[in-house]
Amino acid sequence: MKSKISSYFLLALSLAYYSCAGTQSKQEVAEEKLNVILINVDDLGWNDLGYMGATFYETPNIDKLASRSVVFNQAYAGAANCAPSRANMLTGRYGMTHGVYTVHPADRGNSKTRRLIPSHNEKFIPEGMATLGRLFKDNGYKTGTFGKWHVSPDPTKNGFDVNVAGGPQGNPGKGGYFSPYKVDNIESTTEGEFLTDRLTNEAMKFVDENKSAPFFLYLPFYTVHSPLMAKEEDLARFANKEGKPGRNNATYAAMIYNMDHNVGRLLQHLEELGLAENTLIIFTSDNGGIRATSYQDPLRAGKGSYYEGGIRVPLLISQKGKYIHRLVEDPVSQMDFFPTLKHLIEGELAADVALDGQDLTAVLDGENQGHRDIFFHFPIYLEAYKPKVDEARDPLFRTRPGSVIRSGDWKLHQYFEDGGLELYNLREDLGETNNLAEQQPEKVQELLQKLEDWRSSHQAPVPVELNPDFDADFEQKQIQKVLK
Repeated sequence: MKSKISSYFLLALSLAYYSCAGTQSKQEVAEEKLNVILINVDDLGWNDLGYMGATFYETPNIDKLASRSVVFNQAYAGAANCAPSRANMLTGRYGMTHGVYTVHPADRGNSKTRRLIPSHNEKFIPEGMATLGRLFKDNGYKTGTFGKWHVSPDPTKNGFDVNVAGGPQGNPGKGGYFSPYKVDNIESTTEGEFLTDRLTNEAMKFVDENKSAPFFLYLPFYTVHSPLMAKEEDLARFANKEGKPGRNNATYAAMIYNMDHNVGRLLQHLEELGLAENTLIIFTSDNGGIRATSYQDPLRAGKGSYYEGGIRVPLLISQKGKYIHRLVEDPVSQMDFFPTLKHLIEGELAADVALDGQDLTAVLDGENQGHRDIFFHFPIYLEAYKPKVDEARDPLFRTRPGSVIRSGDWKLHQYFEDGGLELYNLREDLGETNNLAEQQPEKVQELLQKLEDWRSSHQAPVPVELNPDFDADFEQKQIQKVLK
């Protein structure tokens, strides 16, 4: 009898052990999978953060994150304005694959001042196209997006399980930073609530609900896109603060401060849940800041331009306990996120996709990237924002149709309307003020050949059809008018 009891006891103990071991194994598997948070701030300038030397703007939480991040000082958006930049980043592919080159439509600006018929522009990426959301969802992750989507009508059709405030719109609308909100897919619950605070609350709720399962959290704040609006307590902080001309907008500073506070809340929440060491954080902006709001000196121009001020963006990548803080001066692109994250999560895609970015895993681990060329293609028009301060090539457009290559220290702009070429050495002339095209004809031809080969290999459309509405006299009169 005693022998039978002992056998039953040992059997029960064994079953309990293996049951617990099985449960533990599942938990361990969940913990081994890397969580990823991608924070994408709208229209935040490269030079508008404390760790970049800004003094009027205050970003203590992002500065703290930078102190433990791999900091990419020469990071580029895939395009100079919202929709194409996001489309390139989310798909890891150039505009030639999804057709989004600008915020719809392509023929912006006065028709009488456009020499060419712009190339076709898609408003949205194709529904079946692989996105970061689809990458993570297909590899067992819970996926959520909280904020500005802008690249299709519905992100849940592009790989996201949860969508808060995401839809086709590109800004929160007039007065829309305060509840009741004017964007899709978010309910206004508390009157006067600030949108950036609410999006962070929803993101933290998503983390709470998925803390035991791997998750991908995309947090594309609407802030600091116009209309510029801020909470009274944040505005009061900057009301009497002195700043340099062009970098002293108190409302813009208050919006940045609020965004920074919310980034800090989210990071602290990860710490409290014990998730910080297993969560990769990417912090960036979708394009350069609007120069009329905040000068990006020494960078030239701002959002919408393919000078450095329009395409260079802040970029921090961090994982507590894994990556050593360092400054990377190699140029990288936001299209690199897709292949890098695919590598880090050992992800597979349902279809074979030829990604246009490069895997940055080795760079994160401390290796040098080596030489690479980065390309931009903009075969359409984007009208001026504020002609006297835009610092564009001409006062009527932030960008006319053209292509750009960054190769080492050199950068070449090619414009299709007049065949214009601009060559700059960014190491010596970061502000792109001294066009060396005439002094360096061999370098121009070298980069131009690379640019033409790249366009050919990617079947990039180049507009050639003349616009019958163009009026040279009218154009000159408009230029004189806006410069008065």
